Amino acid sequence: MDRELRAPNCCRTPVVPVKRSAPSGTTAVETQPAVRLPLHAGPMRPILNHMVQYSRARLDASFAALSDATRRGVLEQLGRSDASITDLAEKFHMTLTGMKKHVGVLEQSGLVTTEKLGRVRTCKLGPRRLEEETAWLERYRQLWDARFDELDKVVEELKRKERVDGRKKRE
Repeated sequence: MDRELRAPNCCRTPVVPVKRSAPSGTTAVETQPAVRLPLHAGPMRPILNHMVQYSRARLDASFAALSDATRRGVLEQLGRSDASITDLAEKFHMTLTGMKKHVGVLEQSGLVTTEKLGRVRTCKLGPRRLEEETAWLERYRQLWDARFDELDKVVEELKRKERVDGRKKRE
């Protein structure tokens, strides 16, 4: 109980030794607060925008899931029709365990959902439609398009100057 009432180490006021003259001509050492911190001052923590963190985590999970050719193939297959893990394993020439791991990654990212009926686990496309991922890619496509347009202008200007300089040398 005593522990609950005390402020954590990070909130306590640090002290430093200070020498003072005592009346008898000797020196006494006392302690004095070095810096006064309010008791409510806790450890410094960065303020996070949880929506940004959540969005980043979703993008990371999606792109990690899409980084593997087999998982992209599974998504294409499930886009045509639902399939059991056994069917997917046969189609991709994999073991059931290997396919289950791939499906698990897709399921964690929200791209696939599974439902177990008896001994058969059926996979289908999940509720996510990759809108955030598409928007992210579109922002970077626009950025790169603008950069390439600027580069084209620089190249055209250099070609124009080269033609003008070539004419001047002939004359």
